[in-house]
Amino acid sequence: MQGFSLTVLIICAAAAAFIAAFITWLLIRKAGLSKLGNAEQQAREILDKAEHDAALRKKEALLEAKDELYKSKVNLEREIQSKRVDLQKFEKRLADKETALDRKVDLLNKKERDFQSQEGSLKAREKAIQVREEELNNLITQQNAQLEKIAGMTSDEARQQLMDNLIGQAKMEAASTIKEIKEEAERTAEKEAREIITQAIYRCAADHTVETTVSVVSLPNDEMKGRIIGREGRNIRSFETCTGIDVIVDDTPEAVILSGYDPIRREVARMALERLVSDGRIHPARIEEVVEKCEKEMDMMIREAGEQASFELGIHDIHSDVVFLLGKLNYRTSYGQNVLQHAKEVSILCGLMAAELGLDAHLAKRCGLLHDIGKAIDRETEGTHTEIGAAFLGRYNEHPAVINGVASHHGDVPMETPYAVLVQASDAVSGSRPGARREPLEGYIKRLEKLEDLADSFKGVAKAFAIQAGREIRVIVEHDEIDDAKSQILASDIAMKIQAEMEYPGQIKVTVIRETRAVDYAK
Repeated sequence: MQGFSLTVLIICAAAAAFIAAFITWLLIRKAGLSKLGNAEQQAREILDKAEHDAALRKKEALLEAKDELYKSKVNLEREIQSKRVDLQKFEKRLADKETALDRKVDLLNKKERDFQSQEGSLKAREKAIQVREEELNNLITQQNAQLEKIAGMTSDEARQQLMDNLIGQAKMEAASTIKEIKEEAERTAEKEAREIITQAIYRCAADHTVETTVSVVSLPNDEMKGRIIGREGRNIRSFETCTGIDVIVDDTPEAVILSGYDPIRREVARMALERLVSDGRIHPARIEEVVEKCEKEMDMMIREAGEQASFELGIHDIHSDVVFLLGKLNYRTSYGQNVLQHAKEVSILCGLMAAELGLDAHLAKRCGLLHDIGKAIDRETEGTHTEIGAAFLGRYNEHPAVINGVASHHGDVPMETPYAVLVQASDAVSGSRPGARREPLEGYIKRLEKLEDLADSFKGVAKAFAIQAGREIRVIVEHDEIDDAKSQILASDIAMKIQAEMEYPGQIKVTVIRETRAVDYAK
């Protein structure tokens, strides 16, 4: 019984457990179905929201696309309008040019008609002139025949007799004129001599000034002139202020001109400008730096030139300040002659003559070397170069014979020693020897210009050209004013005038050219 009840009890417990498990499963299943429904609801809500957001974004994208399209359309319309305006302007210009061309064509047609009418009138005149020339020739022939009949001689015989009479009369008149000219020259010789000397002094002074106050600096190209001038002229003003030399920028190709009376300053300016041009950096600060360096180098070069001169002559006991002034003479010229080279020549001549006379050759050479020392500082001090040089050497206890030679070599003070006489003689020999004082380029050009002007002064001369360094003058004459016979007379007259009014070495050939040229143009 107990076993049965235990079995029932077990069965009941199993049944209860099964029922409980079934009920639990039902509850779990119900909860799962509820969660699944909620998930589906959330999924549908998310999907709806996504679709709504997508629709909004689509609308926004469409709006942005439409806005961009509108902007592009507006810009395109503006460009089209601008191009349309430009096209209208271009069409207007073309129309104006076409109108102008039409006017020019009409004008050219009118000119062509005028030319044709003028050509016709010229041909008619030419025919009339030819007819008149024929009539004139016939009249001349008839008159010549009548004259030959009346005179009883041919035209050649009459011409020869007339020429003989004219030649005899011309010789008599020429002799009388020559006599009058000689008498007048004797009466006015002194006056003319003074005028000639005055004119010579004036011309020499002008040529000397041009020759010794100007230096030319070559440039790689004409663009460098603008860099030398600088913005608003600041570079050229700075250069002129630092050097004290005027810079002349003119139309001379690839060159500028430095103008100044101080030869050393001008040489410093030349060196500085050449370095600035070579370097390429041209501005006020750089200009000051380069000019300062060139001034230092110039002092060294001056001193080296003085030392070299004294070394070449064997004179070694000269004060350093005097040596420096000797070097400055290397940049001074007198009538085209370098003063330092002139001083060396005078020194050598003094030494040679002193040795021949048994005097102190070393002292004589010293006198000759220092005789023009005053020219190194005569621009800075009042007085003649002899006075200045003697006073300067006196401050350095120079030998009295040297001081007297310097002071007296131009006759300003009496000569106290034979060395002063030697200095004066050597100075004259050095200054007057052939080639010592060259003819400047300006004087040579003026001589050629005078030769051409003299030939141009004759009536009937079209143009004159001096060639072969002034040894020949070619004269081209107007063929309708000067015939062949007059050409020979003109050549003789020009030659006589050249002989009377000019001074020249050797001879000058005068060639008169007469020619007829026919010129026309192909259109």
